[in-house]
Amino acid sequence: MQKILVLGCTGFMGRNIVEHFLPLDKYEVFGVALKRQSVELDQDHFFKVDLTSKNEVDKFFKKHKFDIVVQAAANTSGSKDIVERPYLHVTDNAVMNSIILQACYDHNVEHFLFLSCGVMYNPDRSPVTEQDFFLDEGIHKRYFGVGWTKVYVEKMCNFFASLGRTKHTVIRHSNTYGPHDKYDLEKSHMFGATITKVMNAKDGDEIVVWGDGSTERDLLYVSDVVDFIQKAIEGQSSAYELYNVGYGKSFSVKEIVKKIIKISGKDISIKHDLTKPSINTKLSLQSKKAWKELGWKYETTLDEGIAKTLEWYKNNYQG
Repeated sequence: MQKILVLGCTGFMGRNIVEHFLPLDKYEVFGVALKRQSVELDQDHFFKVDLTSKNEVDKFFKKHKFDIVVQAAANTSGSKDIVERPYLHVTDNAVMNSIILQACYDHNVEHFLFLSCGVMYNPDRSPVTEQDFFLDEGIHKRYFGVGWTKVYVEKMCNFFASLGRTKHTVIRHSNTYGPHDKYDLEKSHMFGATITKVMNAKDGDEIVVWGDGSTERDLLYVSDVVDFIQKAIEGQSSAYELYNVGYGKSFSVKEIVKKIIKISGKDISIKHDLTKPSINTKLSLQSKKAWKELGWKYETTLDEGIAKTLEWYKNNYQG
């Protein structure tokens, strides 16, 4: 059995990765997080480690041997923090990833997978390929900090891969949603916040949407991202690869909100609050490389994903 370590195992992506790999006979799954929150790992497979501490990380990797490390730990939040406190996505993420990458190299990890995102792509050039990020164009001003942090970590993955010891995979996934996402209105992304608003509204209520609803998002159900991770682990032969992993089509916020309301079966109206933070961009990711090299493509349509998410929310928040 290959030993796979999921960093950030109690977060949105981490929990979904753990739940996917646990039933598979060929993997033994371990997890790291700062706090012991709900996750399906026993005490022998769960560890508390401060990933921003070089001393803690080095001691941990020295004591334990892992074949595969999936880096799903990150300081993340929604549009409000991106606008008002953009530094939250920079310092800790840059520090922790630098420390983790060196530890994986020093302690002979075979394969490291980094969950990046498409935030570095310039909006309105859509759908974008992996070659459509150009350094001389810069990054959208609202994503300047988080975007360059992601690019830095991607380049560090490439650097460590060139040293010849650890295989690296960078996953530029689109906006991901589904079970275990953040559903509080302060920290969640647009999708999670809308799910919460709709599921807590009654027929005849009005929900407030930030901005005019014209912003467009490429939305991918979380199980499709996790499926890509398995395909990369089992199918990538080269030392370093960067892949777009997306739906390949963008949907406006207005369209997404209307779909969520329709699929919920509720009679709810929408009010747009133009005074709230909103990042008006349009972006979708082309994933032909992932299909050609690894045989991956999304399987969950947006309508199917919304229905699954609403059902999960109902069972876990309202059950």
